[in-house]
Amino acid sequence: MEFTIGGQFEVRITPVDVGKRVSVRRVCETDPQGVKFTDTVGVLTSWDDGVLSITRKNGESVRINESALVAGKVVPAAPARRRGPAASFDELSAVCARAWPPVESEPLGDWRLRAARGFTRRANSVLPLGDPGMPLDEALRRVGQWYGERGLPAYVQAATGSEGTQELLCAELTERGWRREVTTEVRTAALAPIGDLAADVSRARLGRDLDEAWLSRYQRFETPGPHVLQVLRGGPSVWFASVPADDADASGAAGAPAPPAAIGRCVVDGRWAGFMAVEVDPAYRRRGLATAVMTALARRALDEGASAAWLQVESDNEAARAMYEGMGFAVHHLYHHFRSA
Repeated sequence: MEFTIGGQFEVRITPVDVGKRVSVRRVCETDPQGVKFTDTVGVLTSWDDGVLSITRKNGESVRINESALVAGKVVPAAPARRRGPAASFDELSAVCARAWPPVESEPLGDWRLRAARGFTRRANSVLPLGDPGMPLDEALRRVGQWYGERGLPAYVQAATGSEGTQELLCAELTERGWRREVTTEVRTAALAPIGDLAADVSRARLGRDLDEAWLSRYQRFETPGPHVLQVLRGGPSVWFASVPADDADASGAAGAPAPPAAIGRCVVDGRWAGFMAVEVDPAYRRRGLATAVMTALARRALDEGASAAWLQVESDNEAARAMYEGMGFAVHHLYHHFRSA
């Protein structure tokens, strides 16, 4: 990272650069061995009263005293990814939203208020793509009122890490006391290599609807009411996959159908195939069942004309992240759910 002109550090940013991506160097320690520096790259989200705030790609906000700043410059937007399909943040956000539709929604300017009786943060959070049409504080008051009327906590889903993402909004929410609870990676990949994986898909069953057995494996809710089914069945072209448990394990309690060994859900939307709800019974892990489910769904999506894949994985789920990395999925951007104070 080069900051010097003629061998000298130079600060080439000012408060008018708020909202731009910058790279800065600051003094972090001074000891008998000399001065130590540290570098920070991200979006400059504020510069007030001698303190800079920079939001990094992962959503972390770094505050820097102006007096510690020794170099700084505006840098281009994050470079284009070298793997996977090209996609803008706006395009991919819209595709992701259509694949996990809420039970009810309402516009607030360009924002979208979404609710599904509390089933998942994705379906119970504001999607702030654009301008709410009013000052932020007023918009957030309306958000709190709307969710309060439904007995739900108020969440805003805001993204970082790509061109066009919402670092400024993340910083403004943090400044107002909203807490960042969960960070999720949105990853993309070419679809054909997933369909070509050497996986045994012979036992994977595909269908347009889910059944009681599928739901018994997908344990992301307390009671599978109509709102859960409406969200899971929603989307442009939805497919469900399951791999039955071994015959010896295939008897459910009190005659109920046994939970499958593995399940998955895929939503095809134009060129995109989104993968969700990929879960494997702990007793069946390390048998390649997650790969088999995704491969079977990918082949069906390819038959429908899709060519690109996406999925969402929480940033602390190391096992899933490693598996998806091996399939060719690369991080496109991250989103964070902020909860009102």
